[in-house]
Amino acid sequence: MQPEKSSPIILAENLTKVYAAGRIQVTAVRGVSLAVEPGEFVAIVGPSGSGKSTLFYLLGGLTQATEGRVVIDGVDFGSLSDAERTRLRKHRIGFVFQKFNLLPTLSAMGNIEIAHSVSGGKEPLDRVYLDHLSEMLAIKGRLHHRPSELSGGEQQRVAIARAMITRPAIVLADEPTGNLDTKSSDAVLHMLLRSNRELGQTTLMITHNPEAASIASRILYMRDGEIVREEKGSRPGFAVPIAGSAMANAGPATAAV
Repeated sequence: MQPEKSSPIILAENLTKVYAAGRIQVTAVRGVSLAVEPGEFVAIVGPSGSGKSTLFYLLGGLTQATEGRVVIDGVDFGSLSDAERTRLRKHRIGFVFQKFNLLPTLSAMGNIEIAHSVSGGKEPLDRVYLDHLSEMLAIKGRLHHRPSELSGGEQQRVAIARAMITRPAIVLADEPTGNLDTKSSDAVLHMLLRSNRELGQTTLMITHNPEAASIASRILYMRDGEIVREEKGSRPGFAVPIAGSAMANAGPATAAV
């Protein structure tokens, strides 16, 4: 007897997004359908103007489709009110953007704590989980520093911790290495891959860089608002062993960058 296949945690069906630019209608996404299984790491690659960032916003419920639908963990975004969509995003999705968007007056710790607070969770912040998360992301010794005292790579890893502190089922990353040098980019990509493997979170990353995308298990290529091809990722040197008991066995992460 074959095991029952799990339902996609991210499902898009015939997504189309049309923007009005004055009297001109611009179609940014054209009839895109895709499915992402729980625990997958999927990258969407395309040049500027290909529609990948619009697709990201559609999948994250940050904008509404002109046509088609997005289903997140069995819930159709289109069936929800604005307040319900916001609630679903807070509890099920962690966002990582190209701009770190850290509050400059707060320490790294403060930025992470405020994300937990605004998520609306009734449980207190799990300090043991935060300790493991900060160790995995190599920011444990930097939590009491403000963003201006951190490198770009450290700021992005704080942003990743902020996205993950609520234990979201899905992490959506939009050009997470776009503002980083090569060394910092590799460190951030390694952390995203490690968190995907060890925390079991579904990760979907938008990037213009095929080399960055190659760490994903599956790569979707976009052009002119459509997914034009798909392939498997295989970047040498980025294999991360799966921990025996997830975060409990997480060892020291790579050196701070």
